[in-house]
Amino acid sequence: MFFKILIIFIYFFNFFFSAHANDKQNIIDRLSKIRNFSFSFEQTSGKKRETGTCLLEFDKKLKCNYNDKLQKEIVINNKTLVILHKKNEKIYFYPISKSPFLNILVKDKLITLIQKSELILNKNIKLVYLDDNQKIITVFFGKKNYELTGWIIEDEFKNQIYFSLKIENINGEVSKDYFKIPLLN
Repeated sequence: MFFKILIIFIYFFNFFFSAHANDKQNIIDRLSKIRNFSFSFEQTSGKKRETGTCLLEFDKKLKCNYNDKLQKEIVINNKTLVILHKKNEKIYFYPISKSPFLNILVKDKLITLIQKSELILNKNIKLVYLDDNQKIITVFFGKKNYELTGWIIEDEFKNQIYFSLKIENINGEVSKDYFKIPLLN
């Protein structure tokens, strides 16, 4: 009797870990086919809530237009992050070299993050990872389609930023100038 229980336990234990490994591999397989994707988003930091649309192109390219009074636009092109407030014509430049966000913008880093992370199943697939700077990165994927649905990162001021997204288009055509760093006159 003991051996039957032990065999059943081993079977379910292996099945449980195999299912988690399959989820990770399905996410990686899905990501490997993606060059770029556009999405709508909601970003929450503290009590501040913002919405808008973005286009992310692997590797290290992102452009977001916010639905706000300042007509904020964020552009990341390789090593530079620019925040542009079109309404009052202000532009801010930041390096992104130490940002945990790089782990999401670079496909190989995102895949490594997935492979090394702890997987938690609930409404979504949740992957939790501690990066090289000792910051926790949490990335969410859909259970059915394995698409990226959001992340939680900590900014340089220790603010937790929750970013949820809904992918609208995958592998669309993108102009080579789309991620050009904007300059104000």
